[in-house]
Amino acid sequence: QVELVQSGGGLVQAGDSLILSCAFSGRTFASYAMGWFRQAPGKEREFVGAIRWTDATAYYADSVKGRFTISRDNAKNLVYLRMNNLEPEDTAVYYCAADRSGVGSQIKSKYDYWGQGTQVIVSS
Repeated sequence: QVELVQSGGGLVQAGDSLILSCAFSGRTFASYAMGWFRQAPGKEREFVGAIRWTDATAYYADSVKGRFTISRDNAKNLVYLRMNNLEPEDTAVYYCAADRSGVGSQIKSKYDYWGQGTQVIVSS
């Protein structure tokens, strides 16, 4: 069974940077695509970005493109979400997710495992 444990998050000011981490255990991490999603109060959980296992190619939602970066360390079974130039609209609970197909997707249902979520609050 795969377990995803997230760390990072907190309260920051607009313009600040923050790094979220997601530790993967239970299977061969390198074969999974990893995604990041977020859910703001009263809203649906939305796609932030994902990184494939094959070539570590990452892709992002338009709302975060150019500000957020996803990376992975297959040796340490970790995936990171670096968030720069944060805006109040980025306030949400952030979730990492694992897709055993290795492809990744913008669709929540394509992911097999989820982290516990971590709160990010960006004050103006």
